[in-house]
Amino acid sequence: MKKRSTLKISISGVRGIIGDSLTPQLAAAFAQAFGTYIGGGPIIVGQDARPSGTMIKQAIISGLLASGCQPVDVGICPIPSFLFLTKESKASGGISVTASHNPREWNGLKFISRDGLYLTPHQTEEFLDIYHQGEFSFAEAERYKTLKTESQPAEPHLRKLLGYFDVDLIRRRKFKVAIDCGNGAGAILAPRLLEGLGCEAVFIHAIPDGSFAHQPEPLPENIREICRTVVKNKADIGFVQDADADRLAIVNNKGEPIGEELTLALAAQYVLGKKKGSVVCNLSTTRAIDDIAAARKATVFRTKIGEIHVVEKVLSAEPEAAIAGEGNGGVILPDVHPCRDSFAAMGLTLEYLASSGSSISTLQKRIPKYFMIKDKIEGSAEQAYRLISLLRKKVEGQGKVNLLDGMKVDFPDHWIHVRPSNTEPVIRVIAEAKTEEKAKAVIRRLKKVIADYLKKI
Repeated sequence: MKKRSTLKISISGVRGIIGDSLTPQLAAAFAQAFGTYIGGGPIIVGQDARPSGTMIKQAIISGLLASGCQPVDVGICPIPSFLFLTKESKASGGISVTASHNPREWNGLKFISRDGLYLTPHQTEEFLDIYHQGEFSFAEAERYKTLKTESQPAEPHLRKLLGYFDVDLIRRRKFKVAIDCGNGAGAILAPRLLEGLGCEAVFIHAIPDGSFAHQPEPLPENIREICRTVVKNKADIGFVQDADADRLAIVNNKGEPIGEELTLALAAQYVLGKKKGSVVCNLSTTRAIDDIAAARKATVFRTKIGEIHVVEKVLSAEPEAAIAGEGNGGVILPDVHPCRDSFAAMGLTLEYLASSGSSISTLQKRIPKYFMIKDKIEGSAEQAYRLISLLRKKVEGQGKVNLLDGMKVDFPDHWIHVRPSNTEPVIRVIAEAKTEEKAKAVIRRLKKVIADYLKKI
């Protein structure tokens, strides 16, 4: 008998493999629990471009109708546009069907508050209590709502973006931009944004049908085609979006991927150069952020991994956050909306290029150089925390230990971070150092300790 995969329930929502751990019945139950938690009203419902999205979305609509809510179907919609719309439309909340960077066989549900933000840890706990107890609201026949639709869900987000950036400045540079939308939801908005910014765009994988030509996580090994496209078309820059368009990777004008960490670093370099304020990022984000902030006498706040943790700090930070995000290519521009937004990241990068008069490869060289290795090992959260207890004893007195999220240890010339994933049944293992050789050596030693430990349990 085939072993069923585990349904992943965390602060990042619900994710599972379609037809295995994630089924329409489960999706309907989660939607009915959410409708019960929200207490009625309009709920925005959308999806990324995965073929399984329509099936799961229909199940969600059924669950919401059963609980007395009024679903508003927005179809395929980038997640930053979805979040923005939820707040702007004064909806009671939202459910987006997406597995973000996970492979095609995965899908998931992201639950959104009326503020257009992911549920906080406290809100998630309250909502999941209702789900686990199975005490759902059931609307009587006369209270059933009709399904509504919204055909232009990204329009409010587009207007906000074009109103925020210096469009005339960007237009004067007449950039040629190569972009890989990954056949994901980003293809809904990217052409219109780049047209609005006066860019000549060369698109690949720009049909939002979920037929991923490569794995949707925009890592260097997955984006070789856009690198060739940049060189072939002599583009000024290349952009790559993940499946729901909250993350952005950048390819420089030489056709080289600059690494996801530098998406936020470039944004911070530019924003802090023109606006005072703090930076908020997670524990796993590059030390280059600290160097950039220190040069501008700005404060850096670090949080647990997970967008909502960063956003919560953005909303309470003193001094006020000028820029925020996570080192996976997720830039948060609070002046647009406090969420990870690949479109805001594109606009910031193009405005930085336009204002500097430099190439992206030149701007890249101005960022303090570090080498980061991100790896993962199959393992449960329980195994991760037992492992962390062992590792803590091994590093005691050698570095500065932070247990906010798993265990991060800062040493003078490098750092390591070990934690259970929020989105996959794996243990994340990350190391960063000033040289590639050092980072590789650190990760090699760390993985050997972990492998030896896992063999014993």
